[in-house]
Amino acid sequence: MEKKTWEFSPDTRVLASAAVAGPMERKGIIGKYLDHSFDDLYAGEDTWEKAERKMLSTAVDTAIHKSGKKEKEIGVYLAGDLLNQNITASFSAQKLGIPFMGIYGACSSSMLSTTLGSSLVSAGFVQHAVIGVSSHNCTAEKQYRYPTEYGGQKPNTAQWTVTGAGAAVIGKAKKGPRIRFATIGKVMERGIKNPFDMGSAMAPAAADTIISHFKDTGRTPSDYDLIVTGDLATVGHPIARELISQAGYDMGPQFSDCGLMIYNKDQETFAGGSGCASSAIVTYGRLMQELTKGKYKKILVIATGALLSPVSYQQGENIPCIAHAVSFENDQPST
Repeated sequence: MEKKTWEFSPDTRVLASAAVAGPMERKGIIGKYLDHSFDDLYAGEDTWEKAERKMLSTAVDTAIHKSGKKEKEIGVYLAGDLLNQNITASFSAQKLGIPFMGIYGACSSSMLSTTLGSSLVSAGFVQHAVIGVSSHNCTAEKQYRYPTEYGGQKPNTAQWTVTGAGAAVIGKAKKGPRIRFATIGKVMERGIKNPFDMGSAMAPAAADTIISHFKDTGRTPSDYDLIVTGDLATVGHPIARELISQAGYDMGPQFSDCGLMIYNKDQETFAGGSGCASSAIVTYGRLMQELTKGKYKKILVIATGALLSPVSYQQGENIPCIAHAVSFENDQPST
């Protein structure tokens, strides 16, 4: 059987990354790791959609600036978001003026774009790729559930869509976090229909990808200093842990979730954070900083996505989900 895991060339690395977010995220755990934050959800624009676009553009521009590269040196821009027709990504691409490939994997888009960008760089099709994803609490709520002005009540299994964007420049270099493996997930569902319980819906896909990663690479949980899912939060994360345990892997204390690493406990976010920006701002904000400083040597990020649409939900369809995993490594000698 063909493996689901790809291994990239040793010089495929994150040259620079950036994390941008809104006011609520700035007040949370992630606040000190952000490159930029906005004072309000409109980010100085007249619509939430334009605000999300501004956040994505800011993250991408910041990552490119930090990399020391010029826009003309970037061969491709890969980006995705949660809005219909990927309008945040495509409109930001128009402003950027770099060859563009729009991608969609719902909240798994952060690691999907990282996988594709790394593949293009590793294979030599481009010298540098910039990847970016975004989400916005108000744009996502308006599209998938109810306008925020409606004030609809939510159960405790619901999650809070993260307002923000993450971006990274990938290229070939001798230094910087190495992108070692990517494990490609498969679409699966387990009978969940409730859009207010995304954690339960996505947990099986996350577990399946993690198990595939271990089988393909021969690694075990103890080989990683940190393993994080994208946005399973308090409901889905323990389900994933149990499913992986049934396959014979003890995930240990290093197993966490990005949706639980953004907000403080006193912030009302129900089960925790979600959205494309959940894994993106944690990975390309906090984790890249800590990996570079040597706190971690090997981390595995599994971004999870629920591939529903308003139409499929309204027609009573089950929620299909997917998860993609990427391993990042600090292989630099200790100083």
